[in-house]
Amino acid sequence: MDDRQLTFIIVPHGELETRTFHISYRRLKLLLVAAAVLLLVVSVFLALWFPALTQAARVPGLERELAELEKERARVAELAQSLAEVEAQYEKVRQMLGADASVSGEAPTLPPLRSSRPAAAGAAGDTDVVGQLDGRLTIWPVTSGSLPDKRAAASKSGHPAIDIAAPRDTEIRAAGAGVVTAAAEDPAYGRYVLLDHGAGLQTLYAHAARTYVRNGDRVHAGQVIAISGSTGRSTAPHLHFEVRQGGQRVDPLSYLRQP
Repeated sequence: MDDRQLTFIIVPHGELETRTFHISYRRLKLLLVAAAVLLLVVSVFLALWFPALTQAARVPGLERELAELEKERARVAELAQSLAEVEAQYEKVRQMLGADASVSGEAPTLPPLRSSRPAAAGAAGDTDVVGQLDGRLTIWPVTSGSLPDKRAAASKSGHPAIDIAAPRDTEIRAAGAGVVTAAAEDPAYGRYVLLDHGAGLQTLYAHAARTYVRNGDRVHAGQVIAISGSTGRSTAPHLHFEVRQGGQRVDPLSYLRQP
Protein backbone atom coordinates (compact mmCIF):
# COMPACT_ATOMS: atom_id res chain seq x y z
CA MET A 1 0.00 0.00 0.00
CA ASP A 2 1.07 3.54 -0.76
CA ASP A 3 1.21 5.37 2.60
CA ARG A 4 2.52 8.61 1.20
CA GLN A 5 0.48 11.68 1.93
CA LEU A 6 -0.02 15.16 0.66
CA THR A 7 -0.28 18.02 3.10
CA PHE A 8 -2.26 21.15 2.35
CA ILE A 9 -1.68 24.19 4.55
CA ILE A 10 -4.16 27.03 4.43
CA VAL A 11 -2.85 30.36 5.76
CA PRO A 12 -5.70 32.87 6.07
CA HIS A 13 -5.24 36.64 6.31
CA GLY A 14 -5.75 38.29 9.61
CA GLU A 15 -5.71 36.65 12.95
CA LEU A 16 -7.35 33.36 11.88
CA GLU A 17 -5.50 30.18 12.63
CA THR A 18 -3.58 28.29 9.99
CA ARG A 19 -5.28 25.05 8.89
CA THR A 20 -3.51 21.91 7.76
CA PHE A 21 -5.02 19.00 5.79
CA HIS A 22 -3.48 15.64 5.10
CA ILE A 23 -4.62 13.23 2.34
CA SER A 24 -3.04 10.03 1.23
CA TYR A 25 -2.14 9.31 -2.38
CA ARG A 26 -4.47 6.31 -2.40
CA ARG A 27 -7.47 8.38 -1.28
CA LEU A 28 -6.59 11.12 -3.74
CA LYS A 29 -6.60 8.59 -6.59
CA LEU A 30 -9.99 7.30 -5.50
CA LEU A 31 -11.38 10.83 -5.40
CA LEU A 32 -10.05 11.57 -8.90
CA VAL A 33 -11.57 8.33 -10.28
CA ALA A 34 -14.90 9.13 -8.64
CA ALA A 35 -14.84 12.65 -10.10
CA ALA A 36 -14.09 11.28 -13.57
CA VAL A 37 -16.94 8.78 -13.30
CA LEU A 38 -19.29 11.50 -12.10
CA LEU A 39 -18.24 13.76 -14.96
CA LEU A 40 -18.83 10.95 -17.44
CA VAL A 41 -22.30 10.25 -16.02
CA VAL A 42 -23.22 13.93 -16.18
CA SER A 43 -21.98 14.15 -19.77
CA VAL A 44 -24.02 11.13 -20.85
CA PHE A 45 -27.09 12.51 -19.07
CA LEU A 46 -26.72 15.88 -20.79
CA ALA A 47 -26.19 14.18 -24.18
CA LEU A 48 -29.45 12.23 -23.76
CA TRP A 49 -31.46 14.96 -22.12
CA PHE A 50 -30.64 17.86 -24.45
CA PRO A 51 -32.40 16.39 -27.59
CA ALA A 52 -35.45 15.56 -25.48
CA LEU A 53 -35.45 19.11 -24.15
CA THR A 54 -35.18 20.43 -27.71
CA GLN A 55 -38.13 18.30 -28.86
CA ALA A 56 -40.14 19.36 -25.85
CA ALA A 57 -39.50 22.98 -26.74
CA ARG A 58 -40.99 22.32 -30.21
CA VAL A 59 -44.22 20.84 -28.85
CA PRO A 60 -46.13 24.17 -28.55
CA GLY A 61 -45.22 25.08 -32.13
CA LEU A 62 -46.24 21.65 -33.39
CA GLU A 63 -49.54 21.91 -31.55
CA ARG A 64 -50.22 25.24 -33.25
CA GLU A 65 -49.35 23.75 -36.66
CA LEU A 66 -51.62 20.80 -35.96
CA ALA A 67 -54.47 23.14 -35.09
CA GLU A 68 -53.91 25.05 -38.36
CA LEU A 69 -53.87 21.79 -40.31
CA GLU A 70 -57.15 20.74 -38.70
CA LYS A 71 -58.68 24.05 -39.79
CA GLU A 72 -57.33 23.57 -43.32
CA ARG A 73 -58.70 20.02 -43.41
CA ALA A 74 -62.12 21.29 -42.35
CA ARG A 75 -62.01 23.94 -45.11
CA VAL A 76 -60.96 21.33 -47.69
CA ALA A 77 -63.84 19.08 -46.60
CA GLU A 78 -66.27 22.00 -47.00
CA LEU A 79 -64.85 22.79 -50.45
CA ALA A 80 -65.10 19.12 -51.47
CA GLN A 81 -68.73 19.03 -50.40
CA SER A 82 -69.44 22.26 -52.29
CA LEU A 83 -67.68 20.86 -55.37
CA ALA A 84 -69.72 17.66 -55.18
CA GLU A 85 -72.92 19.70 -55.00
CA VAL A 86 -71.84 21.82 -57.99
CA GLU A 87 -70.95 18.69 -59.99
CA ALA A 88 -74.32 17.18 -59.15
CA GLN A 89 -76.08 20.33 -60.33
CA TYR A 90 -73.90 20.40 -63.45
CA GLU A 91 -74.76 16.78 -64.22
CA LYS A 92 -78.46 17.59 -63.86
CA VAL A 93 -78.06 20.49 -66.31
CA ARG A 94 -76.21 18.26 -68.79
CA GLN A 95 -78.91 15.62 -68.49
CA MET A 96 -81.51 18.30 -69.17
CA LEU A 97 -79.67 19.78 -72.16
CA GLY A 98 -77.69 16.81 -73.45
CA ALA A 99 -74.22 17.26 -74.86
CA ASP A 100 -71.60 15.25 -76.69
CA ALA A 101 -68.18 14.67 -75.22
CA SER A 102 -65.22 15.94 -77.18
CA VAL A 103 -65.10 14.42 -80.64
CA SER A 104 -61.36 14.94 -81.03
CA GLY A 105 -59.21 11.88 -81.50
CA GLU A 106 -60.51 8.85 -83.36
CA ALA A 107 -62.83 9.88 -86.18
CA PRO A 108 -66.26 8.26 -86.60
CA THR A 109 -66.19 5.35 -89.04
CA LEU A 110 -69.49 5.81 -90.86
CA PRO A 111 -70.39 4.11 -94.17
CA PRO A 112 -70.50 5.96 -97.51
CA LEU A 113 -73.59 7.68 -98.85
CA ARG A 114 -74.98 4.60 -100.57
CA SER A 115 -74.94 0.98 -99.45
CA SER A 116 -74.94 -2.07 -101.71
CA ARG A 117 -77.55 -3.81 -99.50
CA PRO A 118 -80.73 -1.66 -99.57
CA ALA A 119 -82.07 -3.18 -102.77
CA ALA A 120 -82.38 -6.52 -101.02
CA ALA A 121 -84.88 -5.02 -98.55
CA GLY A 122 -87.39 -3.76 -101.11
CA ALA A 123 -90.48 -5.51 -102.32
CA ALA A 124 -90.19 -8.23 -104.93
CA GLY A 125 -89.13 -6.79 -108.26
CA ASP A 126 -87.69 -3.55 -106.83
CA THR A 127 -84.31 -2.77 -108.33
CA ASP A 128 -83.54 0.47 -106.49
CA VAL A 129 -85.44 0.99 -103.25
CA VAL A 130 -83.59 4.23 -102.42
CA GLY A 131 -84.43 5.61 -105.83
CA GLN A 132 -88.13 5.24 -105.03
CA LEU A 133 -87.91 7.47 -101.93
CA ASP A 134 -88.85 11.13 -102.13
CA GLY A 135 -86.00 12.56 -100.02
CA ARG A 136 -88.31 14.34 -97.55
CA LEU A 137 -88.19 14.67 -93.77
CA THR A 138 -91.49 15.16 -91.97
CA ILE A 139 -91.15 13.80 -88.41
CA TRP A 140 -89.25 15.24 -85.46
CA PRO A 141 -87.08 12.31 -84.29
CA VAL A 142 -88.18 12.31 -80.62
CA THR A 143 -91.61 12.90 -79.12
CA SER A 144 -90.15 14.60 -76.04
CA GLY A 145 -86.94 16.47 -75.41
CA SER A 146 -85.38 19.89 -75.50
CA LEU A 147 -83.06 21.47 -78.03
CA PRO A 148 -80.22 23.72 -76.76
CA ASP A 149 -79.85 26.97 -78.71
CA LYS A 150 -76.21 26.37 -79.71
CA ARG A 151 -76.18 25.73 -83.44
CA ALA A 152 -73.82 28.61 -84.18
CA ALA A 153 -71.29 27.48 -81.57
CA ALA A 154 -71.67 23.91 -82.79
CA SER A 155 -70.88 24.79 -86.37
CA LYS A 156 -67.76 26.74 -85.34
CA SER A 157 -66.49 23.90 -83.16
CA GLY A 158 -67.01 21.25 -85.84
CA HIS A 159 -70.03 19.65 -84.17
CA PRO A 160 -72.20 19.22 -87.34
CA ALA A 161 -75.49 18.27 -85.73
CA ILE A 162 -77.95 19.12 -83.01
CA ASP A 163 -78.16 17.46 -79.60
CA ILE A 164 -81.72 16.85 -78.45
CA ALA A 165 -81.87 16.21 -74.70
CA ALA A 166 -84.12 13.27 -74.00
CA PRO A 167 -84.46 10.94 -71.00
CA ARG A 168 -82.88 7.53 -71.32
CA ASP A 169 -84.98 5.01 -73.29
CA THR A 170 -86.96 7.70 -75.13
CA GLU A 171 -88.23 6.41 -78.48
CA ILE A 172 -86.26 7.62 -81.50
CA ARG A 173 -88.31 7.78 -84.71
CA ALA A 174 -87.31 7.96 -88.35
CA ALA A 175 -87.57 11.55 -89.57
CA GLY A 176 -88.79 10.30 -92.94
CA ALA A 177 -89.30 7.16 -94.99
CA GLY A 178 -86.01 5.55 -95.83
CA VAL A 179 -83.73 2.54 -95.93
CA VAL A 180 -81.30 1.61 -93.17
CA THR A 181 -77.83 2.14 -94.59
CA ALA A 182 -76.16 1.20 -91.31
CA ALA A 183 -77.21 0.12 -87.85
CA ALA A 184 -73.97 -0.38 -85.96
CA GLU A 185 -71.69 0.96 -83.22
CA ASP A 186 -68.91 3.55 -83.45
CA PRO A 187 -66.32 4.70 -80.85
CA ALA A 188 -67.50 8.31 -81.12
CA TYR A 189 -71.20 7.98 -81.99
CA GLY A 190 -71.89 4.86 -79.93
CA ARG A 191 -74.87 2.85 -81.24
CA TYR A 192 -76.29 4.65 -84.25
CA VAL A 193 -78.67 4.29 -87.19
CA LEU A 194 -78.02 5.86 -90.59
CA LEU A 195 -81.03 6.21 -92.93
CA ASP A 196 -81.03 7.00 -96.64
CA HIS A 197 -84.15 8.91 -97.70
CA GLY A 198 -83.36 9.11 -101.40
CA ALA A 199 -82.34 12.14 -103.47
CA GLY A 200 -78.98 12.15 -101.68
CA LEU A 201 -80.56 12.84 -98.27
CA GLN A 202 -79.45 10.94 -95.16
CA THR A 203 -80.13 11.21 -91.42
CA LEU A 204 -78.02 9.93 -88.53
CA TYR A 205 -79.31 9.05 -85.05
CA ALA A 206 -76.43 8.51 -82.57
CA HIS A 207 -75.70 7.62 -78.92
CA ALA A 208 -78.67 5.23 -78.80
CA ALA A 209 -79.01 2.75 -75.97
CA ARG A 210 -80.48 0.18 -78.36
CA THR A 211 -81.39 -0.04 -82.04
CA TYR A 212 -84.40 -1.88 -83.47
CA VAL A 213 -83.50 -2.04 -87.17
CA ARG A 214 -80.89 -3.80 -89.27
CA ASN A 215 -78.93 -2.91 -92.39
CA GLY A 216 -81.20 -2.95 -95.41
CA ASP A 217 -84.49 -2.52 -93.51
CA ARG A 218 -87.01 -0.14 -95.04
CA VAL A 219 -88.72 2.12 -92.50
CA HIS A 220 -91.62 4.55 -92.73
CA ALA A 221 -91.71 8.09 -91.33
CA GLY A 222 -92.25 8.04 -87.58
CA GLN A 223 -91.27 4.39 -87.12
CA VAL A 224 -89.37 3.69 -83.89
CA ILE A 225 -85.82 2.75 -84.88
CA ALA A 226 -83.98 3.04 -81.54
CA ILE A 227 -84.17 4.34 -77.97
CA SER A 228 -82.05 7.14 -76.57
CA GLY A 229 -79.02 6.55 -74.39
CA SER A 230 -75.47 7.80 -73.81
CA THR A 231 -73.23 5.36 -75.70
CA GLY A 232 -69.99 6.41 -77.39
CA ARG A 233 -68.38 9.73 -76.44
CA SER A 234 -71.35 11.20 -74.63
CA THR A 235 -71.78 12.66 -71.16
CA ALA A 236 -75.58 12.42 -70.76
CA PRO A 237 -78.55 10.70 -72.39
CA HIS A 238 -79.55 12.53 -75.56
CA LEU A 239 -79.99 12.11 -79.32
CA HIS A 240 -77.24 13.31 -81.63
CA PHE A 241 -79.13 14.06 -84.87
CA GLU A 242 -77.42 14.80 -88.20
CA VAL A 243 -78.77 15.54 -91.66
CA ARG A 244 -76.59 14.99 -94.72
CA GLN A 245 -77.26 16.19 -98.22
CA GLY A 246 -75.08 14.75 -100.95
CA GLY A 247 -72.69 13.44 -98.30
CA GLN A 248 -72.28 16.87 -96.68
CA ARG A 249 -73.57 17.67 -93.18
CA VAL A 250 -76.21 20.41 -93.20
CA ASP A 251 -78.31 22.18 -90.57
CA PRO A 252 -81.09 19.78 -89.48
CA LEU A 253 -83.38 22.69 -88.56
CA SER A 254 -83.46 23.77 -92.20
CA TYR A 255 -85.31 20.49 -92.91
CA LEU A 256 -87.36 20.02 -89.75
CA ARG A 257 -89.08 22.32 -87.29
CA GLN A 258 -88.96 21.50 -83.62
CA PRO A 259 -92.48 20.85 -82.33
